[in-house]
Amino acid sequence: MNTGSLTSVRGDGALPLQGVRVIEFGQFIAAPAAGQVLADLGADVIKVEPPNGDAARRVGWTADDCGPMFSAYNRGKRSVVIDLRNAEDLKTTRALIASADVVLQNARPGAMERCGLGAAALRALKPSLVVGSVSGFGATGDGSTRPGFDVAAQAESGMMSLNGEATGDPLRVGFAVVDVMAAHALTSGVMAALLRRFVSGEGGTVEVSLIDVATEAMAYPWAEYALTGKVPVRAGNGQPSLAPGADLVKTADGRIVVSAYMDEHFVRLCEAIHRPDLSVDPRFSKNAARVANRPALIEALSGALSTMTTAQACACLTQAGVVVGSVLGLDQIAARHEVSVSGLFGAVLTPGGAALRLPGQPWMLDGNRASGGALPALGAHTAEVLREIAGAGDLSASPAL
Repeated sequence: MNTGSLTSVRGDGALPLQGVRVIEFGQFIAAPAAGQVLADLGADVIKVEPPNGDAARRVGWTADDCGPMFSAYNRGKRSVVIDLRNAEDLKTTRALIASADVVLQNARPGAMERCGLGAAALRALKPSLVVGSVSGFGATGDGSTRPGFDVAAQAESGMMSLNGEATGDPLRVGFAVVDVMAAHALTSGVMAALLRRFVSGEGGTVEVSLIDVATEAMAYPWAEYALTGKVPVRAGNGQPSLAPGADLVKTADGRIVVSAYMDEHFVRLCEAIHRPDLSVDPRFSKNAARVANRPALIEALSGALSTMTTAQACACLTQAGVVVGSVLGLDQIAARHEVSVSGLFGAVLTPGGAALRLPGQPWMLDGNRASGGALPALGAHTAEVLREIAGAGDLSASPAL
Protein backbone atom coordinates (compact mmCIF):
# COMPACT_ATOMS: atom_id res chain seq x y z
CA MET A 1 0.00 0.00 0.00
CA ASN A 2 2.95 2.32 0.63
CA THR A 3 3.60 4.90 -2.06
CA GLY A 4 7.04 6.05 -0.93
CA SER A 5 10.21 5.16 -2.78
CA LEU A 6 12.55 3.45 -0.33
CA THR A 7 14.16 0.65 -2.27
CA SER A 8 13.86 -2.77 -0.68
CA VAL A 9 16.50 -3.55 1.91
CA ARG A 10 15.87 -7.28 1.48
CA GLY A 11 16.04 -9.41 -1.59
CA ASP A 12 12.34 -10.36 -1.44
CA GLY A 13 11.17 -6.79 -2.06
CA ALA A 14 9.87 -6.26 1.49
CA LEU A 15 10.28 -2.92 3.26
CA PRO A 16 11.14 -3.03 7.00
CA LEU A 17 7.59 -2.31 8.21
CA GLN A 18 5.68 -4.06 5.44
CA GLY A 19 2.63 -5.73 6.95
CA VAL A 20 2.37 -3.20 9.81
CA ARG A 21 -0.83 -1.16 9.85
CA VAL A 22 -0.87 2.30 11.43
CA ILE A 23 -4.00 4.31 12.15
CA GLU A 24 -3.17 8.00 12.41
CA PHE A 25 -5.47 10.55 14.02
CA GLY A 26 -3.08 13.34 13.14
CA GLN A 27 -3.43 17.09 12.84
CA PHE A 28 -0.80 19.66 11.88
CA ILE A 29 2.76 18.26 12.27
CA ALA A 30 3.86 16.06 15.18
CA ALA A 31 1.76 12.91 14.68
CA PRO A 32 1.53 13.24 10.87
CA ALA A 33 5.32 13.58 10.52
CA ALA A 34 5.80 10.44 12.62
CA GLY A 35 3.23 8.65 10.48
CA GLN A 36 5.12 9.67 7.37
CA VAL A 37 8.32 8.06 8.65
CA LEU A 38 6.45 4.80 9.29
CA ALA A 39 4.89 5.01 5.82
CA ASP A 40 8.33 5.55 4.28
CA LEU A 41 9.45 2.36 6.02
CA GLY A 42 6.64 0.39 4.41
CA ALA A 43 3.80 0.56 6.93
CA ASP A 44 0.24 0.93 5.67
CA VAL A 45 -0.60 4.28 7.27
CA ILE A 46 -4.31 5.11 7.26
CA LYS A 47 -4.92 8.75 8.04
CA VAL A 48 -8.31 9.23 9.71
CA GLU A 49 -9.61 12.72 8.98
CA PRO A 50 -12.76 14.57 10.02
CA PRO A 51 -15.16 15.62 7.26
CA ASN A 52 -13.35 18.93 6.82
CA GLY A 53 -9.94 17.24 6.81
CA ASP A 54 -6.70 17.69 8.72
CA ALA A 55 -6.48 21.40 9.55
CA ALA A 56 -2.98 21.39 8.02
CA ARG A 57 -4.50 21.00 4.55
CA ARG A 58 -5.44 24.68 4.47
CA VAL A 59 -3.18 26.39 6.98
CA GLY A 60 -2.02 29.52 5.17
CA TRP A 61 -3.31 28.10 1.89
CA THR A 62 -6.46 28.43 -0.18
CA ALA A 63 -5.59 27.02 -3.62
CA ASP A 64 -6.58 23.42 -2.82
CA ASP A 65 -6.57 20.99 0.12
CA CYS A 66 -2.84 20.18 0.00
CA GLY A 67 -1.15 23.24 1.44
CA PRO A 68 2.54 23.42 2.46
CA MET A 69 2.12 21.97 5.96
CA PHE A 70 0.06 19.03 4.74
CA SER A 71 2.33 18.41 1.74
CA ALA A 72 5.41 18.25 3.95
CA TYR A 73 4.23 15.47 6.28
CA ASN A 74 1.60 13.26 4.63
CA ARG A 75 3.04 11.45 1.64
CA GLY A 76 2.52 7.73 1.28
CA LYS A 77 -0.67 7.55 3.37
CA ARG A 78 -4.28 6.61 2.69
CA SER A 79 -6.99 9.07 3.71
CA VAL A 80 -10.26 7.96 5.29
CA VAL A 81 -12.96 10.42 6.31
CA ILE A 82 -14.67 9.50 9.59
CA ASP A 83 -16.79 11.67 11.87
CA LEU A 84 -16.02 10.59 15.43
CA ARG A 85 -19.15 12.41 16.60
CA ASN A 86 -21.28 9.92 14.66
CA ALA A 87 -22.11 6.63 16.40
CA GLU A 88 -21.85 4.51 13.26
CA ASP A 89 -18.57 6.14 12.25
CA LEU A 90 -17.24 5.54 15.75
CA LYS A 91 -18.09 1.85 15.41
CA THR A 92 -16.24 1.81 12.10
CA THR A 93 -13.27 3.47 13.77
CA ARG A 94 -13.11 0.73 16.40
CA ALA A 95 -13.17 -1.91 13.68
CA LEU A 96 -10.38 -0.08 11.91
CA ILE A 97 -8.28 0.04 15.09
CA ALA A 98 -8.96 -3.67 15.62
CA SER A 99 -7.09 -4.31 12.38
CA ALA A 100 -4.11 -2.16 13.38
CA ASP A 101 -0.73 -2.58 15.00
CA VAL A 102 -0.14 1.10 15.85
CA VAL A 103 -2.34 4.09 16.62
CA LEU A 104 -0.92 7.63 16.49
CA GLN A 105 -2.75 10.70 17.73
CA ASN A 106 -2.15 14.32 18.68
CA ALA A 107 -5.79 15.36 19.13
CA ARG A 108 -6.88 18.07 21.53
CA PRO A 109 -6.47 17.06 25.19
CA GLY A 110 -9.22 14.65 26.21
CA ALA A 111 -10.76 14.35 22.74
CA MET A 112 -9.82 10.71 22.19
CA GLU A 113 -10.85 9.76 25.71
CA ARG A 114 -14.30 11.29 25.22
CA CYS A 115 -14.75 9.04 22.20
CA GLY A 116 -13.67 5.97 24.15
CA LEU A 117 -10.45 5.84 22.11
CA GLY A 118 -7.92 6.86 24.75
CA ALA A 119 -4.70 4.89 25.07
CA ALA A 120 -5.72 3.10 28.26
CA ALA A 121 -9.05 1.97 26.81
CA LEU A 122 -7.50 0.76 23.56
CA ARG A 123 -4.67 -1.11 25.29
CA ALA A 124 -7.11 -2.73 27.70
CA LEU A 125 -9.09 -4.09 24.77
CA LYS A 126 -6.10 -4.95 22.58
CA PRO A 127 -2.94 -5.43 24.68
CA SER A 128 -0.76 -5.94 21.60
CA LEU A 129 -1.56 -2.47 20.28
CA VAL A 130 1.11 0.26 20.27
CA VAL A 131 -0.46 3.65 20.98
CA GLY A 132 1.62 6.78 20.42
CA SER A 133 0.35 10.15 21.64
CA VAL A 134 1.66 13.72 21.49
CA SER A 135 0.49 16.40 23.90
CA GLY A 136 1.60 19.94 24.54
CA PHE A 137 2.37 19.75 28.24
CA GLY A 138 2.09 16.09 29.27
CA ALA A 139 -0.67 13.56 29.72
CA THR A 140 -1.09 14.21 33.45
CA GLY A 141 -0.75 17.17 35.79
CA ASP A 142 -1.93 20.75 35.65
CA GLY A 143 -0.79 21.29 32.07
CA SER A 144 -2.43 18.20 30.62
CA THR A 145 -5.57 20.05 29.52
CA ARG A 146 -3.72 22.93 27.89
CA PRO A 147 -3.70 23.09 24.10
CA GLY A 148 -0.09 22.96 22.99
CA PHE A 149 1.51 24.45 19.89
CA ASP A 150 5.17 24.54 18.97
CA VAL A 151 5.61 28.20 19.89
CA ALA A 152 4.31 27.68 23.43
CA ALA A 153 6.85 24.91 23.99
CA GLN A 154 9.63 27.08 22.57
CA ALA A 155 8.64 29.85 24.98
CA GLU A 156 8.17 27.82 28.15
CA SER A 157 11.13 25.48 27.71
CA GLY A 158 13.59 28.38 27.69
CA MET A 159 14.41 27.91 24.01
CA MET A 160 13.28 31.40 23.03
CA SER A 161 15.26 32.92 25.89
CA LEU A 162 18.45 31.72 24.17
CA ASN A 163 17.49 32.68 20.63
CA GLY A 164 18.15 36.21 19.37
CA GLU A 165 20.58 39.05 19.87
CA ALA A 166 21.78 39.81 23.38
CA THR A 167 20.14 43.25 23.37
CA GLY A 168 17.04 42.20 21.43
CA ASP A 169 13.82 40.36 22.16
CA PRO A 170 13.64 36.58 22.58
CA LEU A 171 12.97 34.93 19.23
CA ARG A 172 11.42 31.66 18.17
CA VAL A 173 13.24 29.36 15.78
CA GLY A 174 12.02 30.22 12.29
CA PHE A 175 10.05 27.00 11.75
CA ALA A 176 8.12 24.53 13.91
CA VAL A 177 11.27 22.87 15.21
CA VAL A 178 9.70 21.40 18.38
CA ASP A 179 6.89 19.78 16.42
CA VAL A 180 9.44 18.17 14.11
CA MET A 181 11.59 16.98 17.01
CA ALA A 182 8.48 15.62 18.73
CA ALA A 183 7.70 13.59 15.60
CA HIS A 184 11.14 12.01 15.68
CA ALA A 185 10.81 11.30 19.41
CA LEU A 186 7.42 9.69 18.84
CA THR A 187 8.80 7.59 16.00
CA SER A 188 11.66 6.36 18.17
CA GLY A 189 9.31 5.39 20.98
CA VAL A 190 6.90 3.62 18.65
CA MET A 191 9.72 1.70 16.97
CA ALA A 192 11.01 0.59 20.38
CA ALA A 193 7.51 -0.53 21.38
CA LEU A 194 7.10 -2.40 18.08
CA LEU A 195 10.39 -4.17 18.63
CA ARG A 196 9.21 -5.35 22.07
CA ARG A 197 5.89 -6.38 20.54
CA PHE A 198 7.59 -8.51 17.90
CA VAL A 199 9.64 -10.21 20.64
CA SER A 200 7.04 -10.66 23.39
CA GLY A 201 3.66 -9.84 21.87
CA GLU A 202 3.17 -7.01 24.33
CA GLY A 203 2.17 -3.62 22.97
CA GLY A 204 2.91 -0.30 24.59
CA THR A 205 1.82 3.26 25.25
CA VAL A 206 4.25 5.93 24.04
CA GLU A 207 3.71 9.46 25.34
CA VAL A 208 5.58 12.51 24.07
CA SER A 209 5.04 16.12 25.07
CA LEU A 210 6.27 19.17 23.22
CA ILE A 211 7.56 20.73 26.44
CA ASP A 212 9.67 17.66 27.28
CA VAL A 213 11.06 17.46 23.75
CA ALA A 214 12.04 21.14 23.73
CA THR A 215 13.62 20.93 27.19
CA GLU A 216 15.61 17.78 26.42
CA ALA A 217 16.92 19.31 23.21
CA MET A 218 18.68 21.91 25.35
CA ALA A 219 20.68 19.44 27.43
CA TYR A 220 23.87 21.37 26.68
CA PRO A 221 22.60 24.70 28.13
CA TRP A 222 21.16 22.79 31.08
CA ALA A 223 24.58 21.22 31.69
CA GLU A 224 26.19 24.67 31.60
CA TYR A 225 23.63 25.93 34.10
CA ALA A 226 24.12 22.91 36.36
CA LEU A 227 27.91 23.26 36.34
CA THR A 228 28.22 27.04 36.66
CA GLY A 229 25.00 28.13 38.36
CA LYS A 230 24.69 30.89 35.77
CA VAL A 231 21.56 31.15 33.65
CA PRO A 232 22.55 31.02 29.95
CA VAL A 233 21.64 34.14 27.99
CA ARG A 234 21.13 35.12 24.38
CA ALA A 235 24.30 35.82 22.44
CA GLY A 236 23.12 36.16 18.85
CA ASN A 237 24.88 33.86 16.44
CA GLY A 238 28.01 33.55 18.56
CA GLN A 239 28.40 31.11 21.41
CA PRO A 240 28.74 32.92 24.75
CA SER A 241 31.92 31.13 25.88
CA LEU A 242 33.56 30.42 22.50
CA ALA A 243 34.96 32.61 19.70
CA PRO A 244 34.80 32.42 16.84
CA GLY A 245 32.01 29.90 17.35
CA ALA A 246 29.11 30.08 14.89
CA ASP A 247 29.92 33.76 14.39
CA LEU A 248 28.62 35.54 11.30
CA VAL A 249 31.31 37.03 9.07
CA LYS A 250 30.76 39.14 5.94
CA THR A 251 32.23 38.28 2.55
CA ALA A 252 32.23 40.24 -0.72
CA ASP A 253 28.80 38.91 -1.70
CA GLY A 254 27.20 37.45 1.39
CA ARG A 255 27.86 35.95 4.80
CA ILE A 256 29.46 32.85 6.25
CA VAL A 257 29.54 31.30 9.70
CA VAL A 258 32.92 30.30 11.08
CA SER A 259 33.80 28.04 13.99
CA ALA A 260 37.47 28.04 15.00
CA TYR A 261 37.47 28.55 18.75
CA MET A 262 40.20 26.03 19.55
CA ASP A 263 43.53 27.86 19.54
CA GLU A 264 45.12 25.59 16.92
CA HIS A 265 42.10 26.01 14.66
CA PHE A 266 42.23 29.78 15.07
CA VAL A 267 45.87 29.74 13.92
CA ARG A 268 44.79 27.84 10.79
CA LEU A 269 42.05 30.40 10.15
CA CYS A 270 44.46 33.34 10.46
CA GLU A 271 46.99 31.76 8.14
CA ALA A 272 44.32 30.89 5.55
CA ILE A 273 43.11 34.51 5.34
CA HIS A 274 46.70 35.84 5.29
CA ARG A 275 46.42 37.48 8.71
CA PRO A 276 48.82 35.42 10.86
CA ASP A 277 49.28 38.50 13.04
CA LEU A 278 45.79 38.01 14.48
CA SER A 279 46.76 34.71 16.12
CA VAL A 280 49.47 36.42 18.19
CA ASP A 281 47.51 39.59 18.93
CA PRO A 282 46.91 39.61 22.73
CA ARG A 283 43.24 40.40 22.08
CA PHE A 284 42.79 37.20 20.10
CA SER A 285 45.55 34.72 20.97
CA LYS A 286 43.42 32.76 23.46
CA ASN A 287 39.74 31.83 23.42
CA ALA A 288 38.89 33.84 26.55
CA ALA A 289 40.47 36.94 25.01
CA ARG A 290 38.60 36.40 21.76
CA VAL A 291 35.32 36.13 23.64
CA ALA A 292 36.07 39.38 25.49
CA ASN A 293 36.97 41.14 22.23
CA ARG A 294 34.42 39.50 19.92
CA PRO A 295 33.31 42.69 18.06
CA ALA A 296 36.92 43.55 17.17
CA LEU A 297 37.55 39.95 16.16
CA ILE A 298 34.56 39.83 13.81
CA GLU A 299 35.53 43.18 12.31
CA ALA A 300 39.06 41.91 11.61
CA LEU A 301 37.84 38.66 10.07
CA SER A 302 35.24 40.47 7.94
CA GLY A 303 37.90 42.88 6.71
CA ALA A 304 40.18 40.03 5.67
CA LEU A 305 37.39 38.16 3.90
CA SER A 306 35.80 41.18 2.24
CA THR A 307 37.78 40.61 -0.95
CA MET A 308 36.57 37.01 -1.27
CA THR A 309 33.22 35.80 -2.51
CA THR A 310 31.31 33.45 -0.23
CA ALA A 311 32.25 30.49 -2.42
CA GLN A 312 35.94 31.48 -2.37
CA ALA A 313 35.93 31.97 1.39
CA CYS A 314 34.31 28.58 1.97
CA ALA A 315 36.78 26.85 -0.33
CA CYS A 316 39.75 28.58 1.30
CA LEU A 317 38.76 27.82 4.88
CA THR A 318 37.66 24.27 4.10
CA GLN A 319 41.05 23.57 2.56
CA ALA A 320 42.64 24.89 5.75
CA GLY A 321 40.56 22.52 7.88
CA VAL A 322 38.39 25.26 9.37
CA VAL A 323 34.66 24.69 9.94
CA VAL A 324 32.75 27.11 7.71
CA GLY A 325 29.29 27.35 6.20
CA SER A 326 27.70 29.75 3.74
CA VAL A 327 24.40 31.33 4.76
CA LEU A 328 21.97 30.25 2.05
CA GLY A 329 18.34 30.74 1.20
CA LEU A 330 16.23 27.80 0.08
CA ASP A 331 16.47 29.01 -3.51
CA GLN A 332 20.27 28.72 -3.36
CA ILE A 333 20.71 25.33 -1.73
CA ALA A 334 20.23 23.01 -4.69
CA ALA A 335 22.82 24.86 -6.76
CA ARG A 336 25.29 25.12 -3.88
CA HIS A 337 24.99 21.50 -2.74
CA GLU A 338 23.81 19.77 -5.88
CA VAL A 339 25.62 16.52 -5.14
CA SER A 340 24.91 16.25 -1.43
CA VAL A 341 21.20 17.02 -1.56
CA SER A 342 20.23 15.55 -4.91
CA GLY A 343 19.49 12.16 -3.34
CA LEU A 344 17.57 13.72 -0.45
CA PHE A 345 14.86 15.32 -2.56
CA GLY A 346 12.11 13.44 -4.35
CA ALA A 347 8.94 14.21 -6.26
CA VAL A 348 5.83 14.33 -4.08
CA LEU A 349 2.71 14.16 -6.24
CA THR A 350 -0.39 16.13 -5.26
CA PRO A 351 -3.91 14.90 -6.08
CA GLY A 352 -4.06 17.66 -8.69
CA GLY A 353 -1.05 16.24 -10.52
CA ALA A 354 1.64 18.71 -9.42
CA ALA A 355 5.07 17.31 -8.52
CA LEU A 356 6.63 19.02 -5.49
CA ARG A 357 10.38 18.67 -4.96
CA LEU A 358 10.59 17.98 -1.22
CA PRO A 359 13.21 16.45 1.09
CA GLY A 360 12.83 12.81 2.09
CA GLN A 361 14.12 11.05 5.19
CA PRO A 362 17.58 12.18 6.36
CA TRP A 363 18.79 8.62 7.02
CA MET A 364 19.82 5.91 4.60
CA LEU A 365 19.18 2.22 5.21
CA ASP A 366 21.61 -0.13 3.46
CA GLY A 367 22.38 2.65 1.01
CA ASN A 368 18.75 3.39 0.21
CA ARG A 369 16.78 6.52 1.07
CA ALA A 370 13.05 7.14 1.43
CA SER A 371 11.91 10.11 -0.63
CA GLY A 372 9.06 11.04 -2.92
CA GLY A 373 5.58 9.55 -3.01
CA ALA A 374 2.01 10.80 -3.28
CA LEU A 375 -0.32 12.87 -1.12
CA PRO A 376 -3.83 11.56 -0.50
CA ALA A 377 -6.88 13.57 -1.48
CA LEU A 378 -9.28 14.01 1.42
CA GLY A 379 -11.20 10.75 1.86
CA ALA A 380 -9.75 9.21 -1.30
CA HIS A 381 -9.39 5.78 0.29
CA THR A 382 -12.50 5.65 2.47
CA ALA A 383 -14.39 3.09 0.39
CA GLU A 384 -11.27 0.99 -0.18
CA VAL A 385 -10.40 0.79 3.51
CA LEU A 386 -13.97 0.10 4.59
CA ARG A 387 -14.08 -2.86 2.24
CA GLU A 388 -10.88 -4.19 3.76
CA ILE A 389 -12.20 -4.07 7.33
CA ALA A 390 -15.70 -5.32 6.57
CA GLY A 391 -16.43 -7.99 9.16
CA ALA A 392 -13.30 -7.19 11.17
CA GLY A 393 -15.42 -6.48 14.21
CA ASP A 394 -15.65 -3.81 16.86
CA LEU A 395 -13.02 -3.48 19.58
CA SER A 396 -15.70 -2.98 22.19
CA ALA A 397 -17.25 -6.28 21.20
CA SER A 398 -13.95 -8.15 20.92
CA PRO A 399 -11.99 -7.66 24.15
CA ALA A 400 -9.78 -10.65 23.39
CA LEU A 401 -8.19 -8.99 20.39
